[in-house]
Parts: sequence; C-alpha cells; structure tokens
Amino acid sequence: MTNALSDTANPCRRRLLGIAAITAAAAEFGVLGAARAASAPASGFPPLRQIDAGPLSIGYVDMGPASGAPVILLHGWPYDIYSFADAAPLLVKAGHRVIIPYLRGYGSTVFRAADTVRNGQQAALALDVIALMDALKIRKAVLAGFDWGARTAGIVAALWPERCGGLVSVSGYLIGSQRANEAPLPPAAELAWWYQFYFATERGRLGYERNRHDFNKLIWRTASPQWRFDDATYERSARAFDNPDHVAIVIHNYRWRLGLAPGEARYDAYEQKLAAFPAIATPTITMEGDANGAPHPQPENYRAKFTGPYAHRLITGGIGHNLPQEAPAAFAEAVLAIAGPA
Repeated sequence: MTNALSDTANPCRRRLLGIAAITAAAAEFGVLGAARAASAPASGFPPLRQIDAGPLSIGYVDMGPASGAPVILLHGWPYDIYSFADAAPLLVKAGHRVIIPYLRGYGSTVFRAADTVRNGQQAALALDVIALMDALKIRKAVLAGFDWGARTAGIVAALWPERCGGLVSVSGYLIGSQRANEAPLPPAAELAWWYQFYFATERGRLGYERNRHDFNKLIWRTASPQWRFDDATYERSARAFDNPDHVAIVIHNYRWRLGLAPGEARYDAYEQKLAAFPAIATPTITMEGDANGAPHPQPENYRAKFTGPYAHRLITGGIGHNLPQEAPAAFAEAVLAIAGPA
C-alpha cells in the first residue's frame, strides 16, 4: 500500500528510506549477517525495579537518562528481558531511556491480588503495557519486541496510536482472533504449532508444569536452529519461568487462541476491534531472521496492514526467532531508525 505522505513532509519516512538503503548496502557486504558475532556478551542489567501497574506488580529494567526519549522493549515466550541484554545498551548509548518489563507470568512480575484471573489473552497483555506507561508517567514511547512482545506492541500501536511513537515488530503483524484461528492450516503449518495443541490437553499442562525448563530449552533450539547459545545464557533466562503464574499464563494464552479457554468480559470490546485486524499507521519497521524456525507469517501477507511509513528488513546469517538476542546490533539499529535522536 502506497503512503500518501511525501518524503519531504515526513522526516520519519525519510529516515526509513535512508536506512533501507544502508541496510541493502550492509547486506551486500555481510554486515548485518555478522551482527550477532560482533556483539560482546552482556555484563548485566542495573538492579531490577518494581511498580504497581493495573492488576500487576511489574518487574522491569530502567536504563539510560530519565530525560531520554523512552523506548519499551517487550519479550516473548519462552524468553525474558535478557533477550535485550546486548541491544539495550546500544539504545542507551544513543541517549534513550530504555524500559524492559517482564510480561505477566515471567520473572518478578506478579499479580497484586490472589483472586485475579490468570489471563494470557492478547488484549490483557497490551493493557499491561498501557498500565505500565501510566504508572511511569510516560505519555508516548517507541515500542519494539518479538513473539508475544511484537503482538503486544502491535496491539498498542493499533488501538492506542497516541501512545506509540513508533514500532519495531519482529515477524510483522501478529494480531490474531479466535474466529480466524478456527480455520485449519495446511499440514506443515499445523505441525509447526505442535506445542499449541499439546497445551490444549491436561497432559500438556502437566507436562509443561513439570518440564518447563527442558521444554523451553527445546523451543529455543527449534525456533533458532543455528543459534549456538550456551547453558549459562539459557539458565539466565530460565529463572524467569519459575514465576508462580508462568504455567497458568502460558496455557491460557494458547488455549484462548483456539477458543478452548474463555477470556474476560472486560476485554471483549478490545478483542472485537482486534478481530477486525486493524491497520497500523504508526511508523514501523518489521524484521525477520533468515533462520526463524518458529511459526511466522510471510512479509507479503501483512504488508498492507501497515499504512504509515514502513520498511521491512530480512536479517541474514542464520538468525532465528529470538532476533534481538541473536542480532542485537541489527535490532538496535532498527529501533534507532524509528526512534530518531533521543
């Protein structure tokens, strides 16, 4: 879809077009393909913070100058905030304030009330981000993420565009609906979703409860088949899965997608809007790794959903599903192309 805004009238679009040219040149010389190897291991985050936001006490990292333009980074399943351990310092170096929360059911993010429904539906996670921004008194931020985090960021951009100054979405447009998920997929695509069907059973819930450590390590390997992460890297993130609500949130998320678990009435109006697959007008860069072993849509299938300034990047060099951790320099470069000067 052609954007009616001219390059002269829209500085962000000029940045996107300029960065696209840089990306093409870098790809020709293999620069982006080597992005993962060029990044040194992270030395760690500053001390974790906690803040009450909506139904949650959210654990989060807050890096960079308090006066810097805010960027919020959102992880997916089965990952955690350390997916951004190498990319975040690059954003801080550019002058941005970087906030990285644990999603509900991960790390130190816990429910404030024992009787709150452990709900993993997509609208609930998006409203968690709005609640966090409100609690931190952030009016507007650039949002970037992958997997659950990309879907969540995309929902915020679609439903609350006034809160999203720009979007970086790994694997593109991931907003879904229960109605759309009623339609069967081709056999190979159904096979790729094996864990979703496993989680639909009581056997799957028990299996994930008992074996989440090894289960999630298997997902890391199959989703990023060329990523040679070591045990220390995995164990650093695996601690986030010990959250008391982790299993309940994950199981509900995947069962809700298939209509096998109910959502909450408070989210019905949002889900009705999302079921129409709203367009996203926020300036956006979508990204994909050339070795993503997880289910993901093809860029040509979602291009029309982005009606504002837009660019897509394919990151080469065996980059899998956890793109921010596997190619942190390329991910950070995309965020900076959207965010602009801090």
